[in-house]
Amino acid sequence: MHGDLSTLRPAFDWRHTPAWCVHAPQVFDGQAFLPDTAVTVRQGRIAAIGPLQAPMNVGLPVWHTAGTVAPGLFDIQVNGGAGRMFNNTPDAPTLRHIGDALARAGTTAWLPTFITDTPERMALAAQAIQAVYGRHGVVGVHFEGPHISVQRRGAHLEQRIHPLSEATLDLLAGLRAHNIPVLLTLAPEMQRPGSIARLCAMGVVVSLGHTAATSAQVNAALAEGATCFTHLFNGMTPMGSREPGVVGAALDSTAWCGVIADGHHVADAVLRIAIRARPRADRTVLVSDAMATTHGPSEFSLYGETIRVVDGKLVNQAGSLAGAHIDLATSVHRLIGQVGIEPEQALRMATHNPAELMGLTDTVGHLRLGMPANLVLFDPQWHLLASMDSSE
Repeated sequence: MHGDLSTLRPAFDWRHTPAWCVHAPQVFDGQAFLPDTAVTVRQGRIAAIGPLQAPMNVGLPVWHTAGTVAPGLFDIQVNGGAGRMFNNTPDAPTLRHIGDALARAGTTAWLPTFITDTPERMALAAQAIQAVYGRHGVVGVHFEGPHISVQRRGAHLEQRIHPLSEATLDLLAGLRAHNIPVLLTLAPEMQRPGSIARLCAMGVVVSLGHTAATSAQVNAALAEGATCFTHLFNGMTPMGSREPGVVGAALDSTAWCGVIADGHHVADAVLRIAIRARPRADRTVLVSDAMATTHGPSEFSLYGETIRVVDGKLVNQAGSLAGAHIDLATSVHRLIGQVGIEPEQALRMATHNPAELMGLTDTVGHLRLGMPANLVLFDPQWHLLASMDSSE
């Protein structure tokens, strides 16, 4: 991760300045680059996007940057950060702590991710989401498990994996009744026919992951309404020459695919091939899968086991990968610099694409008039220069 963003400030106090501009050689609006453009902000909202020498900009303080202005990044898979794990303390203070750290690092919208745990702790997580929703960047929730495959569980605790239950359905229905976006990762082969369709009918976004499914089982889940795959290649059956597996079915589909670009979960060359091989290049979502060590200490506890950073990657006591030690801005930098993805596509993967997946394009992932002025500034080498978060 690049630098200490808490020390970077523009030439004026933008948080306490009623109106100001930021000008760059290029502005990414969530869809495309706009050359030589200024973003004007009034009272924390975007008031104009256009030439710097416009009448409404006269007399306003301007922050000139040599790089790129883009919307605040949107991460649909954040387990923790700044020393905290949502699973360990599923409460509102934890969400506020993680969200504020994320905002300083460029992620101004996120889905707190709660991995496999007991129904009682899932209920606590849901209560925390309801308490914080709409603030500190929390725009929904991602339950990753517990309805997954034991065979492909990864770091998830086997004893807490169980079939989809009425308790889960009721909990998710309660969140949806409050119009809170919900992403649920499950293994399709572990569900009864019709279960995914029932989830989709209540507005849950169903993602397939931690699964040992066959391609036929995957295609049946997609037919029921599943629209996403969780961290492609990880926690799923690989592609073979005679059986596509989950990976092959995902690559061949028009569903969304989440990818981790830390260089450990997927080799850069494999990730590059996968992104370019999809029938729709705009259906890939960059995720961090960040854990407590991201902008935090070098180790933490999960399920009573110590997880630590070793050679830049997070491993459990058995030496297996256990989440990621990276944030989304650093992932964008790697995607462009190491993987070789064009900047416009890389930025879409961290802004527009997750917003479209979750049905949130009116509120996050874009720069539009009237939207909250949540902006990130990248330098010409795609390091994050600053994050300007105008939301609470």
